[in-house]
Amino acid sequence: MSPRKALISITSASATLFNGKETTGLFISEALHPYNVLVAAGFEVDLASETGSYTPDWLSQQPDFLNGEDLQTWKDLSSSFRQKLDNMPKAADVDGSQYGLFYASAGHAALIDYPTASSLQKIAEQVWANGGVVASVCHGPAIFANVLDKSTGEPVIKGRRMTGFTTEAEDTMGIMADLRSWGGEMVEELASRLGAHYERSAGIWDDFHLVDGRLVTGQNPASATSTAKAAVEVFNAL
Repeated sequence: MSPRKALISITSASATLFNGKETTGLFISEALHPYNVLVAAGFEVDLASETGSYTPDWLSQQPDFLNGEDLQTWKDLSSSFRQKLDNMPKAADVDGSQYGLFYASAGHAALIDYPTASSLQKIAEQVWANGGVVASVCHGPAIFANVLDKSTGEPVIKGRRMTGFTTEAEDTMGIMADLRSWGGEMVEELASRLGAHYERSAGIWDDFHLVDGRLVTGQNPASATSTAKAAVEVFNAL
């Protein structure tokens, strides 16, 4: 049986959007919401990024996205979430074999570092190979650029149903030029290239997630909680 222990991956990257006016990094609720769900479900939860560092995303700190108890937790530097986040290890120093669930949180910056985050990808591969659950939300699928099913040598997401942040949402936000300047792929493009079956909700901001076996993916920040709850359900059924 997979250990009841989860790792939430965090993007180490940061970049500017809107002609350099705002900074993107970790979308806070995409890590905090699954953290809360997993802890409540009895998981021991750790956080890690490729470099051991992070930058908070500007949009994720706005009142529409960070308020109430979430805001209190974020501001409380002694909270368990902030302690784990502010003191997280480099992924290379983490033993992936001890985790039964891997959850890729994100933020636009994940498009920069996740595709080549080999240490985080190794952890995801180990969790998958050991029969655990692999999950992502929003731009988190960028991690799947090089996460293989060791039994087949094929991408974990190949042939599987998955979701993630829509290209339509990128266009709606008016940031596609900025994203293209980074030289990476949008989530839908990555899914297509690796042979996954990308699906989405009709609304770009709807709470929407998909389960395909041990792969659980969510579309956007609003989906972080439901995705984590679905991942717990899959884990409990293993």
